[in-house]
Amino acid sequence: MVSSHPRARLRPPSGLRGHGLFLRPWDPESAADAETWLRGITDPEFRRWNTPLRPVTDLAGARESLRARAAQTADGAGVSFHVADADSGTALGHIGVTEIRPVLRCGRVGYWVLPEARGRGVATRALLLAAGWALTDGGLHRLELEHAVGHTASCRIAERCGFLPEGTLRGAMFAAGRHDAYRDAHLHARLATDAVPPGP
Repeated sequence: MVSSHPRARLRPPSGLRGHGLFLRPWDPESAADAETWLRGITDPEFRRWNTPLRPVTDLAGARESLRARAAQTADGAGVSFHVADADSGTALGHIGVTEIRPVLRCGRVGYWVLPEARGRGVATRALLLAAGWALTDGGLHRLELEHAVGHTASCRIAERCGFLPEGTLRGAMFAAGRHDAYRDAHLHARLATDAVPPGP
């Protein structure tokens, strides 16, 4: 029996503009993109709160990681955006909508900001832009955001962008730098039917 429920299959735009930012898909063949990706996911502050399943330590690994994300985009399973200043084009960070569950029209959002771009509201602005797209033209009904307990900056960003706190997930994330230990996470979510939060 074929389900009659609509299914979400993200069809990423060539770019999103708003809140002083330009979001576009990462280019695995771009040397600049690979260097930016490597800097972002090897940054000590990123590693404090995130433990990648496959650590990236060099440019070859960064390209492989970006190619895997491009494959997810081609399959409709998610999209990863390079975040840049809309005027200068300077790279600022990353935001992705991934882990799409098409029948439920649900996905998960994650982001990071380069060290030199922090303190300028980049994550808040990028999240407002990406979530706004995902929950309208992207076809999602629910977008989840999960962060390690204690990451108060991510908690504030989530709430500013309309992601309501839904509880604590026990042992839901790897501990910092380990694959054999776990830590709790806070779960936030925003629905397409929720009120649109004000701009930054």
